[in-house]
Amino acid sequence: MALSDLLYPDNPKRRQEVIRLHQELLDCMLVNFHATDELIAVLNAHLGCSIAQIKMEKGGTIKENCDIIIQAMSEIQREVWKIDKEMKEMLEPMLYQKLYDIKEPEVEKIAIAHKVFSIVLGEATSIAGMVAVKLVGSNVIIVAVNKLVTLLAQIGASVLGGIGIAILGLGIDVILQAILGAVERDQLLAIVKSYEEHLAEFKAASEKYQHAITEVTSMVKCKIK
Repeated sequence: MALSDLLYPDNPKRRQEVIRLHQELLDCMLVNFHATDELIAVLNAHLGCSIAQIKMEKGGTIKENCDIIIQAMSEIQREVWKIDKEMKEMLEPMLYQKLYDIKEPEVEKIAIAHKVFSIVLGEATSIAGMVAVKLVGSNVIIVAVNKLVTLLAQIGASVLGGIGIAILGLGIDVILQAILGAVERDQLLAIVKSYEEHLAEFKAASEKYQHAITEVTSMVKCKIK
């Protein structure tokens, strides 16, 4: 038995907790990668965007993967702002305001947005107006993106940032060494606390983000069928 285990008998349990929390964080990040990539595909296909598709880099660190998602989300934000600017410039003020009027029928909003994209793109799919209204007329996705970008930046800058992604499936000692690195094993409690603090808020924000994207992608899939 390690000396630190004799001095700190809770360490074995904390080791298991570190591994469990690390897996939870990776699972949450992976779902965010998939959701973001799916939204990018919709934007590229229907709104004339050219955002690079993303995937989790399993050989990278948590920070490196946080940076990948942050960059993609930042591009999505820029595209949404660009779409909003184009519609504001091309529409009469009254029509533009209708896009943000919660009392306005969504069918009419979609028709307005579709006209704009037919001009901007030369030819727009029937889904373009629907997607634009969901992204611009509702700020749910942008609010969710802003929140996640902040949390991802905090996670990347924390003690967790330097931990590698591709360590699961290895032996417990190897996993712990990869997670803890130079950190003394008697500091396991601090590591567990860091995971717990970041995970609680990150999981809640991720759920809202994923739900907002699912609304858009499900709508697109139904329309295609």
